Formats: sequence, structure tokens, C-alpha cells
Amino acid sequence: MEKGVKRISISLPAAVYRELDNLVKARGFTNRSQAVAEMINASLIEHYKQRGSEMMAGTITLFYDESKPGLLQQLASIEREHINEVISSQHILLEQNHTMEVILVQGPARRLKLIADKLITCKGVKSGRLVMMSMLMPPIHPLPSDAKR
Repeated sequence: MEKGVKRISISLPAAVYRELDNLVKARGFTNRSQAVAEMINASLIEHYKQRGSEMMAGTITLFYDESKPGLLQQLASIEREHINEVISSQHILLEQNHTMEVILVQGPARRLKLIADKLITCKGVKSGRLVMMSMLMPPIHPLPSDAKR
């Protein structure tokens, strides 16, 4: 992987330049370069998500009413069905039988989107969102060096 910083030069219309400065201040970026780099990275992630075959890591965040009959079993069943992509999950108990669940996932972007859609559309899920990043988690267990093991 190539290290270091590469420089580019861009020209912006005056209004866009002013808005970029406003964004830098509002979001607390150190400088314009940091803001532009973050925007380019976000755009690349969206591009990879559209291609679908790129390996991505991410989270699926769900808010649901756990008192809905069969919902917990349905969510668990979907997660088990995709055990190769579902790394772990955390349940946070909220008020009035509601739960926030954060599911750590990794796999091809298209498959992660499919898993998120299955989970989010379950009856009793109030809202959900998939967030992906092109950086990958290292393997939890190293692959054996000898295929005969």
C-alpha cells in the first residue's frame, strides 16, 4: 500500500469555495484538504457500494419493538442465515420495549445491502440503516499455512 500524501490542485467557483470554508468551520475540519479528502472518501465508498462486488465492512443499526411477536426470532434467523457476513451484534435496551441493535458486518457490498434490507423490513423494526466502509477488518483467525490441516 502506498504511503504518504499526494497533492492535487482544484479550481472552484467562488460560491462553492465560500461554502467549503463554511463546511470546514462548521464540522471542525483542520483545513480544506481534510474536508475534501473526507468528501472524496465518502464518494468512493458510495461508488464501491454501487458496484456491489467490493468487499466492505460496516454496521447495520436497527431500532425495533421487541414486544412484536416473533420479531426477535426472525432477526436472529436472518443473522444466522448470513453467519459468514455477520461478525457480531450488540443490543442496547431502550425504554418501552424498544431495542437498538448494532450489527457488525463484512462482505461484498451487494450482500451487505441485501442483509440490511431483510432486517430493516421485518415487521416491528422502526428504522434501520446500513453504513459501509471500504476498509476491512483483519481476519479473526489466521488461515492455516498448510491446507492439509
